[in-house]
Formats: sequence, structure tokens, C-alpha cells
Amino acid sequence: MATATAPTPRAALPGVLRHPVARKLLLLAAAAAILVPLADAHGSGGTWPKALTVDLTGPLTRTGDWIIDHRDSHPLFLYFLGHLSNAVVLCVRAVYLLLLAAGWAGVTAAATALAWRAAGKRLALGTAAAFLACGALGMWVPTMQTLALMAVAVLASVAVGVVLGLAAGLSARLDRVLRPVLDTMQVLPAFAYLLPVVLVFGIGVPAAVLATVVYAAPPMARLTALGLRGADKEVLEAVDSLGATARQRLLTARIPLARRELLLGLNQTIMMALSMAVIASVIGAGGLGDRVYQALASVDVGAALAAGIPIVLLAVVLDRVTAAAGDTTRGITRGGARTTGTGRGHRAHTAYAVGAAVAVAVAGRLVGRPDWPGSWTVAIAAPVNDAVGWMTGHLYSGVPVIGGTADWAGRFTTWVLDPLRDGLQGLPWWAVLLLVAAVAWPIGTWRTALTAVLALAATGVLGVWEPSLDTLSQVLAAVAVTLVLGFATGVAAARGDRFERLLRPVLDVLQTMPQFVYLIPVVALFGVGRAPAVAAAVVYALPAVVRITAQGLRQVDAAALESARSLGATPAQQLRQVQLPLARPALLLAVNQGVVLVLAVVVIGGLVGGGALGYDAVFGLAQGDLATGLVAGAAIVCLGLMLDRVTQPTERRAKKGA
Repeated sequence: MATATAPTPRAALPGVLRHPVARKLLLLAAAAAILVPLADAHGSGGTWPKALTVDLTGPLTRTGDWIIDHRDSHPLFLYFLGHLSNAVVLCVRAVYLLLLAAGWAGVTAAATALAWRAAGKRLALGTAAAFLACGALGMWVPTMQTLALMAVAVLASVAVGVVLGLAAGLSARLDRVLRPVLDTMQVLPAFAYLLPVVLVFGIGVPAAVLATVVYAAPPMARLTALGLRGADKEVLEAVDSLGATARQRLLTARIPLARRELLLGLNQTIMMALSMAVIASVIGAGGLGDRVYQALASVDVGAALAAGIPIVLLAVVLDRVTAAAGDTTRGITRGGARTTGTGRGHRAHTAYAVGAAVAVAVAGRLVGRPDWPGSWTVAIAAPVNDAVGWMTGHLYSGVPVIGGTADWAGRFTTWVLDPLRDGLQGLPWWAVLLLVAAVAWPIGTWRTALTAVLALAATGVLGVWEPSLDTLSQVLAAVAVTLVLGFATGVAAARGDRFERLLRPVLDVLQTMPQFVYLIPVVALFGVGRAPAVAAAVVYALPAVVRITAQGLRQVDAAALESARSLGATPAQQLRQVQLPLARPALLLAVNQGVVLVLAVVVIGGLVGGGALGYDAVFGLAQGDLATGLVAGAAIVCLGLMLDRVTQPTERRAKKGA
């Protein structure tokens, strides 16, 4: 006689409550029923209660004053930070003087030779054209200033990243300790890194270099650790069997096996360093970024574009050359042929390239033409400003039927940004926190939700609740537009090879452009305000969303698609019922990356009238008001952490309903 099994507690629940998300929301509602009346009784209306606010203006002002007063007397500054600052200045100045001594011909020849050895003739010609274009635009000296700053920052970033990566790759315990630190550093917007270094080093090159190092080192550390942990175990066992020491095993096996990851880390570090070096112009880095910043401050689009084009050219060249160098580590060229330039022949070619670059530099000095000739300069600022004037007169407003770009910006602000901002700021503070918990908990764990809630609550504790919600409204609007455009474009790229090939170079250029440069075209088209900041954020985040979406859809199991076709599913049904569900992890990753990238540019949008936290951060830096700047920077960090947790599902959520 069969015995009846007792129903499990989960099976005994009503049907709707068997779903983990429903149970989480029910528990959240029960907690809200208890906590909300208590919070509302002490909440002073819908705004963040003053009783829960900590005023850091006094302590931060006193700290800033103490640092300024003791920079020339305290041992920490005299014997450590002062020497570090001087070393940075000397290194940047030495590289800059070396570049000037080599002259435009020597620098161009050296860069071309380096690109030729790393990536072949095609990229070498592109590199030469890029450097010549920098000179032709009248930006040779600012370009050399940016290169000098980048060279020092990249070397320091690589050194710090390799050390941290070695520690994380060789020790599981250190990896667990460093992982959340590196995660947090990668989530933070670039602008947030400027504030602490300014407090310690003041305005100038040392602060810019050190902020760049802090921003650019994490990818090098992560990829170094990844390469060391992913080394072929059979090779390591063979090395162990030969009696190699731990040091020999590291130098002869682990590091060579991780060479591809190391070069990929170098590529990412260079790109992030260039982006940060441009942004750091706000704190006195000089170079091309300073030209863009000064032009944007005076709304001189022509001058901003003249400095922005060399930044884009440098970014594209550096990205292509370092990526091609990483490809050669697998012994395969872009055409699929085996590379043969190894050993003695490789060294001979390298020697010829170096000799040719030195000969060109010496020849340039001998003929007395180290500086870029002024007669070879093409002034584009005036024609660009004329074109902007024409656009302002013909496209900015008054266009029949569709309206002008100013009309679009005004309508987007009136119909989307204002209602979203007013809606968030009109909600009671506890309702906003509950909303964040209701979004974060179902896709993650209770720890994820708690972290997100505490991060957003910290902005209220810092006294910037209203500006934080203003920034959040801009981020949400930009993310919505980015996801709609990104998912649609990604689906089209995944389903059409020709469209994907046409789109690839456009995405490559957009992904290599530093954040600062995106502000130039939107100011020309939309003027200043919150809508241009959102537009720049959309353009900046769109390539990553498109690429991740297309890649996720292309990696869907072909057998599942074939099965759907055999059942008579239309292409739309295949997309909706097979591809999108199976590509869900990639789509969620696209959402997460879109949110993080949007936040980075929305904050920088404070330079073009975006307001909110971005304006406070810029104002604090420009006016030397460290309290305002640091509080805004801390709030940006909290907002970035909250958005990352809300859009980053965890694998543990499927276990026991979290």
C-alpha cells in the first residue's frame, strides 16, 4: 500500500506565492506596513527628514583648511606626498621635453614605427595620418602635453595594476578582498576621482596623474588576475615536475601564458587613462582636455571640435595598435595568417624601425624644424562656428512639421525630464527607498537590496537628497532611451550580417571616444541644459548596449532556433519566444552597463547645464569649495553603487528564493 508523502511547505502555499518574487514582495510589503507609519511620523512630510541628515560642511571645511595650512610643514606632506608630487611633475615634464626635442617629425616617425611593428603597415599609415592631423589642426603642443601626461599615468597604472593583479591571481584570499574594491572602483564615475586628489594635492598635474592612476589601474589588475588564474594547469604541472621554484613558475609559465590578458589590460588601461586625462583638465591637467573645457565654458563649438578631433584620433590609434598587439600573441594576424616576425628577424626589424625614427628626429632638428610649421595649420574653428550658426538659424528651431533641435530638447525636458524629476522628488523619502528595494530584491538577494537602499539613503544623510533624485531622473530617462535604441539596433545587427558590418566601424569610433568629447556635438545641436546632458549620455552608452545585445542574441543555441523554425515559428516569434529569453543574461548585462555608462556622462553634463550633482561637483572644483564638491562626489558614488546593485542580478538569487 503506497504511503502518501507530506506536502512540502512551499507546495502548500497558494499558487501565486510559490513564485520567489511574489514571496519577496509580500515580505517587503509586511515590513513596509510596520516601518512606514513610524517613518512617516518622523519624516517631516515627503522630504528627507533633517533629523537624519549629517552636515559635513564644517568638518570638511576644517579638514580642507588644515591640509592647506599644513602642506608646507606637516611631515606627511614634506617627506612623502610632497616628494610624490614632485616626482610626478618631473616625470611628466621630462617626457614632455623629450617629445618636444624629438620634434613633430621624430614623434610621428616613432609612433608610425611602433604601430608598424605592433600592427602592420595599414595601422602604421593610419597612425602617421592621425599625428599629422593633430598638427594640421594646430594642436601639436597640446597633443604632446596630453601624451606626456598619459605616458606617466599609464606606466604608473600598469605598475599598480600588475602588483594588485599578481596578488589577487596568486592568492585566493587576497582575490576575495580585492574583488569588491575593484568592483566599486570600476562602478564609480570618473568625475568622482577628481575630488579626493584635489583635496590632498591641489589643482595641477600631480592631482590629474594620480586621479588617472586610480581610475585606470583596476582593469589592469582584474585582467592580470584573470590571466594568472586561467593559466593552463597541464603546463603548470609540467613546470612543477621539473622542480621549478614559485618564482620560476611565475616568470617562465604563468606570466607568459597570461600575456594576452596582460595586453588586453594594457589596452583598457590606456583607453581609460586617456579618458581620465581629458576629464582631469578640470583640475589643471592641461593639454587637449583643457582646450575642450575652455571652449565648452565659452560655448565655442569650433574650438572645442578642433581639440576634440585629436583626442578621438589618439584614442582610435591607441586602441587599434594595442588591440592588434594583443592579437599577435595568439600568432594570428588580422588576415588569419601566422606571424613570422620572431627571433632574430623580429629584432632586426625593430632595430631598423628605431633607427629610422631616430634618423628622422635628428634630421628635423638639423633643418631647424622641430616645431610644427604654422603655415601648415588649418583653422577649422571659424568654419565650424559658421556651420553651427547656420544650424542654429535653420535647425535649432522653426523647422516645419518636425520642429528644431531646440524644440526637441525643450519637449523632452517638459514632457519627460520634468515630470520624472518632480515625480521622484514628490514621493515620500521612504516610498523611494521601498521602490528601490522592490526592484533590487527580486533580481538579487536581500544583501543586494539592502546595499542599494543604504546607498541611496546615504545621499539623504549627506543632505543632497533632492539633487540626487534630480540626477537619478536624468539617468533613468537616458537609460530608457538608450535601451530602446540599443536593443532595437542590437537585434537588427544580430539578424543582419551586412548591417552589422556597416555598424561595426561606427561603434568602434564611438566606443573609443573619451566621455568629454560627447558634449561637443550635443551643445552644437541642443544648446545647454539637462536634455543635452541626457543626449550625450545616450550616445556614450549606446555602443556597449548594442554590442552586448547583438553578441548575446548571436550566441543563442542554434539547435533551439532550428527547433522553433521546424515548428513553423515566424522570425518575430523566434525572436520573442526563443532568442530574447535565452539571451536574458546578456540583456541584463547590457542594462547594467548602460546604467553605469549613462551615469558617468550625466554627471559630466553638469558642465553644460545638467545641474544636480554634476553641477555641485563642478562648482566645488571650480570655486575651491571642497565641502560642496566632496559631498556631491560621495553622493555620486552612492548613486552609482545603488544603480549597479539594482541592475546587476546575482546567481544566488535562484537558491532558496534568496
